[in-house]
Amino acid sequence: MAYFYEEVSHTFSEYLLVPGYSSAECVPANVSLRVPLVKHKKGEPPAISLNIPLVSAVMQSVSNDTMATALAREGGISFIYASQSISAQAEMVEKVKGYKAGFVESESNIRPDQTLRDILTLKKEKGHSTVAVTDDGSSSGRLVGLVTSKDYRVSRLSPDTPVSDFMTPLESLNFARVGITLSEANNIIWNKKINALPIIDENGILKYFVFRKDYDTHKENPNELLDKNKSYMVGAGINTRDYEERVPALLEAGADVLCIDSSEGFSEWQSRTIKYIKENYGDRAKVGAGNIVDKEGFLFLAEAGADFVKVGIGGGSICITREAKGIGRGQATAIIDVADARNEYYEKTGVYVPICSDGGIVHDYHLTLALAMGADFCMLGRYFSRFDEAPTQKVRINGSYMKEYWGEGSARARNWQRYDLGGDGKLSFEEGVDSYVPYAGSLRDNLGVTLAKIRSTMCNCGAQSVAELQEKAKLTLVSSVSIVEGGAHDVVLKDNSAIPAK
Repeated sequence: MAYFYEEVSHTFSEYLLVPGYSSAECVPANVSLRVPLVKHKKGEPPAISLNIPLVSAVMQSVSNDTMATALAREGGISFIYASQSISAQAEMVEKVKGYKAGFVESESNIRPDQTLRDILTLKKEKGHSTVAVTDDGSSSGRLVGLVTSKDYRVSRLSPDTPVSDFMTPLESLNFARVGITLSEANNIIWNKKINALPIIDENGILKYFVFRKDYDTHKENPNELLDKNKSYMVGAGINTRDYEERVPALLEAGADVLCIDSSEGFSEWQSRTIKYIKENYGDRAKVGAGNIVDKEGFLFLAEAGADFVKVGIGGGSICITREAKGIGRGQATAIIDVADARNEYYEKTGVYVPICSDGGIVHDYHLTLALAMGADFCMLGRYFSRFDEAPTQKVRINGSYMKEYWGEGSARARNWQRYDLGGDGKLSFEEGVDSYVPYAGSLRDNLGVTLAKIRSTMCNCGAQSVAELQEKAKLTLVSSVSIVEGGAHDVVLKDNSAIPAK
């Protein structure tokens, strides 16, 4: 007969953290959320660390180049989805890597033979007051001038006035050549008292802008996740089918880390994929693997050479694997079991293999629970899909704004490779749904609140780092009645629109 686990499989909502002693120094401002992303030997720093313990999921409806740039700015990393052509995925990676911190591609561009009317239309569409004038009107054309709000007065110029008549020509501009550092560019901006500095190559082709306003922005983002060239770091998903073609293209495009996107990682297909990567690219190519839910699965992938291991099957909000196949495990129990295996492996081998909690996050406090239980970082789909930076449409449903969100196992995604068991190249049945999530606004605003909650809770536990949280945290199971007690109860909540009685 089958093997039976003695313990019940639990989810995050069945646990609470018990407060510990907090010293006067244990305040949110002193809490570090820096965690390792990839494996490392005892006493050695990891090749890649995250400044916040959050990554975005390998999903069509979550992780594209826009999300990757926004999340790297906050200190996390995105894994750009693999269920697209190799060239399209590589192009997204290149866009993120080409976006050097402080060096931005021009989004508002115009030809010199266009008119003031076109400038006003462009400003209304983009909201930018600085417009690059290039020979072909593209962001990669030859720079011939610049238009700012100081160059024209609508009341004194005809809408049909050519841009060439009122633009500031290149010979009158302050500009710099490709190769200048961000610090040098900012010095020019401050010394020349200008708001924007165009960066051109030896042929006069516009490459980037450096803006005065971004200086303050970068000061506000001390956690930016940058490589040694000051470019944003980005991950990319791969599958176990076309990795011999996809991996080289992604590494060439500049991907900092790869992740095998699969519903079940305890398989020969994953070990074959990892072996190919390590044999051909050595330790310079970092690759995470998964998903698994127990000790045996972790040890299999760790021995195969995975740089991190993803934990979780069937816990995602759009995942119906448990319903469709009866496969999975409660996310909290899975994390606790795998974290024990990770720690034993570290003691035995001296190699620390980070684990990623993937799925099961409903509330912000679940993130802190996952970290306390042993996860090094968490992969999120629904959480990030709600934001402006997610690649999906914002739609109005019954009077409320929503964002589209679908699973990689849904018919819409057509990502049969994620569920590959070596059979036919097709999705025989769905393991994900097509849905909506409430629109939440910008990533930065929402993420700030989430991270504030994590830091505050860590202080309640007397911890100023994730490692210290895992050492000091005390967890307790809660009953269904206790869960009800934890929310607002036995009161009539105020309706803010109510009219006071006279």
